[in-house]
Amino acid sequence: MEHPLTLMAVHAHPDDEVLGTGGLLARAAAEGVRTVLVTCTNGEQGDDEGGAKPGDPGHDAEGVARRRLEELRVSADLLGVEHLELLGYRDSGMDGWDTNHAPEAFANVPLETAAARVAELMERYRPQVVVTYDANGGYGHPDHIQAHRVAVAAAESTGIPDKLYYTAVPRSWIKEMIQRAEDAGLDLGFEPPDDFGTPDELIHAVVDVSPYVDRKRKALIAHASQGENIFLLRLPEEAQAAAFSAEAFTRASSRIPVTGVEDDLFHGLRDR
Repeated sequence: MEHPLTLMAVHAHPDDEVLGTGGLLARAAAEGVRTVLVTCTNGEQGDDEGGAKPGDPGHDAEGVARRRLEELRVSADLLGVEHLELLGYRDSGMDGWDTNHAPEAFANVPLETAAARVAELMERYRPQVVVTYDANGGYGHPDHIQAHRVAVAAAESTGIPDKLYYTAVPRSWIKEMIQRAEDAGLDLGFEPPDDFGTPDELIHAVVDVSPYVDRKRKALIAHASQGENIFLLRLPEEAQAAAFSAEAFTRASSRIPVTGVEDDLFHGLRDR
């Protein structure tokens, strides 16, 4: 093979790498696939060390960024990420926050500017498989949407990836997770709408990552500064294992002929 098998995941914030692709990254690394994690922002809009939330008086955005990037490095090591690439853009905050309008926020960076940086990374690493969010960023977060736009634009401009996937959570999995929480007597503090998640019939790949559940859990725990917001860590360990044991994706494009639901994002690429 001219270039080593390479997986590139393009994410918005520190900690995003774990839930949708942590198992995939760990499995790929264990299989000898080169792994590249691109994190677009520094995560300034998280809770700070004193517990202050974004928008609270005295919120230490720069301190949050430093801590979250340190946590990201620990998480990446746990997942076996070989190359961590930080774009360093400023976190835009959740949809509707005043920080959405800051000119330096990632969501407001000209698409061609950010896409050119990811394109350069694609030229450097030559990933056969790229994974990012869908067009809605999974749940409408401005930075996730921008990461999607940037990754897709870079893939299209370079023509490098053979396969492009979007992270997805099947609706049936969401229902199962809620049931597990209810069985454990937990109040998750939110009620997902009926249309939350991806219809099961639109899922194109389900990857078994059960051997890497413990590594994925530890990577998530590494993001301790945001632990209050990671509701899956509140589930009993058995329920966590079930929730973490597989990861699902929709396939945006593929130059490799594929049929049915794949169990390996590198299907058709390993023997070329």
